[in-house]
This record gives sequence, C-alpha cells and structure tokens, in this order.
Amino acid sequence: MKDSIDKSILPDEAIISKIYVLRNQKVMLDRDLAVLYGVETKYLKRQVRRNILRFPEDFMFEISEKEFEDWRCQFGTSNADKMGLRYRPFAFTEEGVAQLSTILNCERAIKVNIQIIRMFSRMRSFALSNKEILKKLEDIERQYNDHDKKIEAIFDYLRQLKVGDQATEDFKNRRRIGYKP
Repeated sequence: MKDSIDKSILPDEAIISKIYVLRNQKVMLDRDLAVLYGVETKYLKRQVRRNILRFPEDFMFEISEKEFEDWRCQFGTSNADKMGLRYRPFAFTEEGVAQLSTILNCERAIKVNIQIIRMFSRMRSFALSNKEILKKLEDIERQYNDHDKKIEAIFDYLRQLKVGDQATEDFKNRRRIGYKP
C-alpha cells in the first residue's frame, strides 16, 4: 500500500511547469489542473461553482479581463478559441488545490492532488532554505552598485583632470602676441 502511495503518477517537471505567478501568488490554472486530474475543464469548473463556498478569494480567483488579455498575448499566434482560453480561467492557490480534493473524488485526482501539494511544499522549503543565500546575493549586489557609483565618480574626476591638463597645454601652445625676444 505504501509503495502505491509513494509512486508518482506524474513527473515533477509536469507539475512545476503548470505553476504560475499571478498577483504575487503561486497558482495553477483550472485547465492545467483538469489535464493533470484527467477530467474536462468544464467538469472541474462546474464542481467548483457548485461548491463555491469552499473556495474563498485566497483559495481561488477568476483572472481579470486584463490578466486574461495579457495571458493570451503571451502566445505568438492565436486561433479562434484563443489557444484554448475561451473563458477567463480560475486560478487556484496552494490552498485551493488542496480544497479541490474535497470536491473531485476520483482516485487519479486524489493522487495527483497529493503530488501537487508535496511539490508546493518542496518549493516553499527550497525558498526558505535559500532565503539566506538570496539575502547575501542582495548584499553583494548592493555593494557592487556602491562600487559602480564610486568608480563612476573616479572617472568623472579623471575627466576633469584631463580637461584641466588640456587647458594647461592649450595655454602653453597659444599664439604669442606682443614683444618677441
């Protein structure tokens, strides 16, 4: 039994490639989840609408008209059904994906859902474990920005010296007027 639970239905890359960032949140779209769960998108949306009280705004939201247009513009060409996006999709946060398991009762959906939740958890722990590294990188970047400003100031000073040297040279090489010995 444990072996059947531990076996992955999908490769991790298939799940990671379906996680997007919208409104500064990691989300998965309804059509991607439907493909992963092996159900039709309209079935998934119908189940969500029937159980809409289980999906508050921080679990799921319908993308705005502007986000929808931006999403479609990411595709180079567009066909009649706008690359499969006729209607604005639902975007599910990690909590919303977990909530989907309560309304989709097929075995594949439950197994895929567990795998997706594990992936979100791994991504979060990876981000937390690398937080210190990211902070150090920001510090280094900030130092280099300061160095760039200082180097630019040095070059400005050198340019001013060069202009001053040129003026001195011009003064020495000027055409002399008046008494010539």
